[in-house]
Order: sequence, then structure tokens, then C-alpha cells
Amino acid sequence: MAEETKKAEQQEVESKENQSPKVAPSEQQQNPEEFLSNFNWHRYEEGIEEVEDDKLSEFEKLVEENFVETLNNEVVKGEVVNLTDQDAIIDINAKSEGVISLNEFRYNPDLKVGDKVDVLIDVREDEEGQLILSHRKARVIKAWERVNDAQADGTIVNGLVKCRTKGGMIVDVFGIEAFLPGSQIDVKPIRDYDAYVGKTMEFKVVKINHEFKNVVVSHKALIEADIEEQKKEIIGQLEKGQVLEGVVKNITSYGVFVDLGGVDGLIHITDLSWSRINHPNEVVELDQTLNVVILDFDEDKTRIQLGLKQLSKHPWEALNESLKEGDEVEGVVTVIADYGAFIEVEEGVEGLIHVSEMSWSTHLRSAQDFVKVGDKVKAKILTLDREERKMSLGIKQLTPDPWTDITSKYPVGSKHKGEVRNFTNFGVFVELEEGIDGLIYISDLSWTKKIKHPSEFCKVGDNLEVVVLELDVEGRKLSLGHKQTETNPWDKYATEFAVGTKHTAAITEMVDKGATIDFNEDVTAFIPTRHLEKEDGTKLGKGEEAEFIVIEFNKEFKRVVASHTSVYREEEQKIVKNAAKKAKEDQQKTTLGDANAELQALKDKMEGK
Repeated sequence: MAEETKKAEQQEVESKENQSPKVAPSEQQQNPEEFLSNFNWHRYEEGIEEVEDDKLSEFEKLVEENFVETLNNEVVKGEVVNLTDQDAIIDINAKSEGVISLNEFRYNPDLKVGDKVDVLIDVREDEEGQLILSHRKARVIKAWERVNDAQADGTIVNGLVKCRTKGGMIVDVFGIEAFLPGSQIDVKPIRDYDAYVGKTMEFKVVKINHEFKNVVVSHKALIEADIEEQKKEIIGQLEKGQVLEGVVKNITSYGVFVDLGGVDGLIHITDLSWSRINHPNEVVELDQTLNVVILDFDEDKTRIQLGLKQLSKHPWEALNESLKEGDEVEGVVTVIADYGAFIEVEEGVEGLIHVSEMSWSTHLRSAQDFVKVGDKVKAKILTLDREERKMSLGIKQLTPDPWTDITSKYPVGSKHKGEVRNFTNFGVFVELEEGIDGLIYISDLSWTKKIKHPSEFCKVGDNLEVVVLELDVEGRKLSLGHKQTETNPWDKYATEFAVGTKHTAAITEMVDKGATIDFNEDVTAFIPTRHLEKEDGTKLGKGEEAEFIVIEFNKEFKRVVASHTSVYREEEQKIVKNAAKKAKEDQQKTTLGDANAELQALKDKMEGK
């Protein structure tokens, strides 16, 4: 092999000499190989043997013409001239032959003498003066050149899918590991990535990051152009209302994508079933073959809107013709809102039960207090509009209206027990039974306590005894009282603390324009400043105990006024006696008036008024 190379080199030199002007050949020109092989390099380097300048120039010219310049990062072709157990000897037409480890040819177990391979000068001369080459590095450089050219020209390349990785696959392209994103494998969603491992496929180089040496390829890009043309062709033949057969390609929360044979259409979740559904997988499954109807399509955006439920008759059209208002129906709760609940009485036919139609109670409550999704309930049809496809239902109508016999169950003056439902600033709402509520005004809660807000007296859920004070059947209103269940202690206090009565007590508090004393836990009397004067001219102070005479008593306003000065002054005593006499007369008139009123009421009742 070496002899053939030398012969070729000799022929090339002779050819060049033939083309140059005819000059008498020198010794070097006549036999360059012999001259180069016999040249004593050692004597020349040691300066023992001097070489004339013209001969040295001739020598350098011969070297330049016959040998490869071993530059770094330059890929050259070499020929395998010998194979050992560990290395391949490569002739690249340089000063010496190079060596490459056989490990770099593991991808090519059929390597043999005479094969041409790409190599890169790795080390010009090692410690032993050997030229070290690299086939692997040369392959990488060549591979990057081919990848760059493929991206620039849009050339299709072949690659081997090596393995799965996060988000996609690793593909071997020209010996470079490229990334194939999962979304770029096919136009259809991929369910089994492992099925592609080990396959050789065609790809398009879509992105190269030279800084990080990353290559991204796509198989999807090769077929998208064809698919777009196919889509336009198919869409051009579509018509609204046309029924086609398709295969379920993908299921999402908002709808189903159907493959119509090269073009996809979407069935929105609302077009899958006449009934309410929470997710499309309740109706269809992957790879299922369906008949669908075209609802709409956009030729420009190649979007197709499909329908499944439209292939069956609308449930309202199939609704029993004999069904009418007032009929009782049974259904399942499908949706609950604050204002009510939707009941599916037949597949695809729903009615609304407003929260106000769930109970005879007038309390503001939400539908969740009565029903929950999935419950089976009975209801009565209140309204039915087949044209508008609307139906309203009621639950409370299945039970008697508690207000029909309200006068006999809750007559005025009757006592009952009720549950506190809620408060207002002016009173408490008490429920006597489901649908029967009454209001206790804040002034009717207690005879003695001064209440600013009902929550100071009771809390929601408490049971209270009440008396029916007023009844308005037409307005469906009950006025209740709690304090009326007990005797008014101020009736007794009117006698016990009548004007002119004398009591012993201590000053409880000094207030503006006087002081206060507590006769008991209910009765607090006011002492004007001038009535605090003692017999010695001094005034009573906080905590001092003394005798007091009641000089004013008002049961309606729970007002009691007392005086210490009146105890020892005769003039004051006369005034108090006159006031006591007048109060007694007024009380007698009031009592007589109350009696006359009661007699008149009894007379009216007997006369049926």
C-alpha cells in the first residue's frame, strides 16, 4: 500500500515538473523520495551538515507538495492501512501515519483495511513522536456541519429514537443527541412514548442552540403541511347539518376532540348531552367511534364545531303531552344555587324550585338547607311553558299551608313555645312551627330590663315562651310577646311604692342634678338635689342611709322619684299627701276604664263583631 502511495506521489511530482518550464533537474528533483528518505535530519539539526539555501528551499517545496499540513480542528480523509487489537493505523498523507483507538469505531464493527474515514488531528506528536488522530471528534464536527446545513436548507434527516426523557425523547442524528419534544412527535396526542423507542424516523431540524450545543428536532413539522392541505380540502366539502363518523382523539374538561379523517373537530361539553354533565368522560371514551353533526366551521381558521346531542330528539319535544300544571313529579337534584335548585324530572328536562317554594317559612334561607345534589325529591308543577322550555316547581305545596287554620291554632292571648330564628334591631323572630313565624318587639321582651338590642336578652336557637298579641291572617303576620307570659311586677310595685310610702335605703350613685337609690333589683328611684338636704342643712352623700318618701310613681315609664327632705318638713309632707290622694284617684279611674274596656270587648265578641 505504501509503495502504491509513493508511486502516486512520484507521478504527481513528475506531472508538475512536466507542466513547468524546462530547467535542468537537480538531484532532489530527479529523485525526491530517495532524497527525502536519505536526508540526515540529525546532522542537519545539529548543524554538522550545512545545507545550501537553494537546496533547503527546494526541500521545503517538495514537503509542501507531497504532505498534508496537520492543522488543528481540520477534518481530513484518511485511509485505514492497518488494524491491530487496539488501534487502527490511518494514513492521511502526512509525514507519518496516525493512530486511532478502535473504541471510536464501535459503531462500525465491519471496519477493514482500505476504508476511508474522517479524522481530526488530535495530537501532532506524542512522546514517541506518533501522530494521534480522532475519528470521534471528526464525526462530531462533520455531524454539526450536517445539522447546520439541514436547518439552513430545511433538509429532512433520519434519526434513531434512543430513549425517553422528561418532556419528550432523545434522538441520535448524525451521532448528535437531539431533543424531540413530546408535542413534536405527532399531530395526535401521544399516549405510549415507549412505542417509539428504537425506531428510525424522519425529522426536521427546528432549532439549534450553539452556545449550549442543543439541537431540537420535529417529526410533527413534516406532516403538518400535508395535513393543512388535507384540512382545507376536507373543510371545503363540509356543510352545516352534515353527519360524519369520527373517532374520539382527546378528552378535555371543556369538550371532546374528534378525528374526522385528517381534520379535527370539537364537541363542546354543552353539545354532548341534553342532560347536565360534569365531565365529558361521562358520555364518551378515547378511541370511541361516533356519529356527529356539523354545527359550524371556519374555513380560514380550519375550526369545526360538532354536536352529539343534536342527533337525538330534544327532550322537551318528547315530554309527555299530558303533563300539566298542578301535577306531582319526581326528579333528581342536578344543580344548587343560592336562589334555588334545578331538578331533572326527565332526561334533559329540568325544573327550578325557587328557595321560596321549598318551605312555608318566611325566613331567608338558602337551597342547601333543604336539598343537596343527587337527592331524589317530589315536587308539584307550578308553571309549565313548553315553548320557552321552562318549568317551575314547588315542594311546600305538597304539604298543607299552616296559615289556613291559624286562627284556631294560635288565637290572640294563647301561650306557646317557639325557637329564636334571627334578630333585628327592633325585635326577635320566633318560629312556632315550620312556616309560622312571629315577631317579639324589643319592648315586649321584659317588664323590668332595659334592652338596647335583642341579642342582650337571648340568642339564636333559644326556646322562648310567648303570648300571641296580634294576628294578621291576610298579611301572614303574628305579633308575639314574651314578658306577657309573666305578671307585670310593676303592678305590685304600684302599691308597694305608691306616692307617700316611706322606705329606708342608701344613696347608690351621685348623678347629674341629684342621686339614685335602689329599692330592689327592679326599682331605682331618683332623688333631686334639693330633696337630698338633711335636717341639719347638710346633704346626703354616696353610701349614706336615710329614710325617703316616694313623691312620684309612673308605672308606664317605670319612673320613681323620692325625697329625704319631705320626711321632716311639714310643708313637703302636705304636698306629698295631696299627690298621694290624686294618684289614688287616678289609679281608680284607670282600673275602672280597663274594666269598661274588657266588658265592651266581651260584648263585641258575643255579638260576633
